[in-house]
Amino acid sequence: MKKYMWLLLIIFALGCNQKPQDKNTQAHYINLKTVSELQNYLSYKEKQPALVSAHRGGPMPGYPENAIETFENALKYAPCILEFDVNKTKDGKLILMHDDTLDRTTTGSGNVNEKTWEELQKLYLKDESGKITEYKIPTFEDVLVWGRTRAVMCIDIKRGIEPQEIVNMIHKTKAQKHSIVIVYNRPMLQKYHKIDSSLCISASAGTVKSIEETLALGVPSKNLIMFVGISEPKKEVYEFLHKKGIKAILGTMHNLDNSALKKGDKVYQKLIENGADVLATDNVKLATSAIRKRK
Repeated sequence: MKKYMWLLLIIFALGCNQKPQDKNTQAHYINLKTVSELQNYLSYKEKQPALVSAHRGGPMPGYPENAIETFENALKYAPCILEFDVNKTKDGKLILMHDDTLDRTTTGSGNVNEKTWEELQKLYLKDESGKITEYKIPTFEDVLVWGRTRAVMCIDIKRGIEPQEIVNMIHKTKAQKHSIVIVYNRPMLQKYHKIDSSLCISASAGTVKSIEETLALGVPSKNLIMFVGISEPKKEVYEFLHKKGIKAILGTMHNLDNSALKKGDKVYQKLIENGADVLATDNVKLATSAIRKRK
């Protein structure tokens, strides 16, 4: 009986000493079932809350860019669209890496395309301050599989990777329902749409004329989300996109993020009020705060 009482006291003491759970520890997963659901999620609707796109996955202290662990951390703050970069190794493995070299973001050095996947597996990722983390370089395939029931992903493809390679991997992992491919010119837009006409694509267009020229290619509005630049476009750009049912992504990384750091989340609130539907940001926490205050 005494042993039983002591056990109860120990359990009670441990329970009292536990820290309260952080309200941000619950991940904000988005589990879309079909491509149609993704198209609907990305289409513009009046009075719909703005979204956060975590640039390079939302790196923070201790969390390096382009890492699955960083994605998980970003999703604790909001149901972020996760933007990341795809590069390719010497032996043709598709991996996540922004730079063409390894020096800034890993414990390695040299060109990514001169290293094999086996060599890269020995490296560790570094956060933005240069601190070495316990995290490893993920493969594109592993990320697509991981995100299947967790998040919408925006894929930035580096030079030297053919559209067919990207689409093949999206098909292999059945990731069409949560993948957006970023393109930087109209010929590339046409290539991806020709390979898979259901694919959702992020295209760049900062003027009404450029939007009209892009739409004239025949890619349906439901397949598109538009990146309008890293500074605010004219109001007519937002109005035109919204009439077409297309969401506008504004890149706040760099200048606009720096302004928000100095002046507070009211900077993001104003950008949303002016027409931005998605904030592509390096500051997930502050951008999320601004969106919540507008609800």
